[in-house]
Amino acid sequence: MSTRLLAAASVAALLIASPVLGQAKVAATSDAPLPRAQFIAGMDSEFRKMDADKNGQLTKAEIEQFQTQQLASQARARNKALFTQLDKDKNGQLSQPEFAKVATPAPVANAQPMIARMDGNRDSQVSMAEHRTATLANFDRVDSDKNGIVTADELKAGGIKPR
Repeated sequence: MSTRLLAAASVAALLIASPVLGQAKVAATSDAPLPRAQFIAGMDSEFRKMDADKNGQLTKAEIEQFQTQQLASQARARNKALFTQLDKDKNGQLSQPEFAKVATPAPVANAQPMIARMDGNRDSQVSMAEHRTATLANFDRVDSDKNGIVTADELKAGGIKPR
């Protein structure tokens, strides 16, 4: 897979799967500062996407359904990129030798780490308040100068590679 594709595919994963910034997906460029308000808006939007029944609580099933959809989408993107990479003669088809280099299947979704990290009252569900508490604690930890904005340098200092 090309370095450019890996970088593009990992942009979304930066704030989705990062143990430092939690689950919120926030549109941010590698050098642009990330204001806390923008982070909260993205985090809340991501919560609403996961909350399939719109009851303000994330169940294990909802988290895993969302993760499954995200993993499938990522797998399709990887497959498309892999096909392009494997199709050496660029004819839109894979020959037997080209096909022999196919990658492995997508990983299985697992809500347990997210629930364990965010479920403050241990009811096996994640409320909006619990989601915010967990992700904002990580945001605040990375925001070393406590100005409400996470910069690329703060991400790096926090052990996160800006994308």
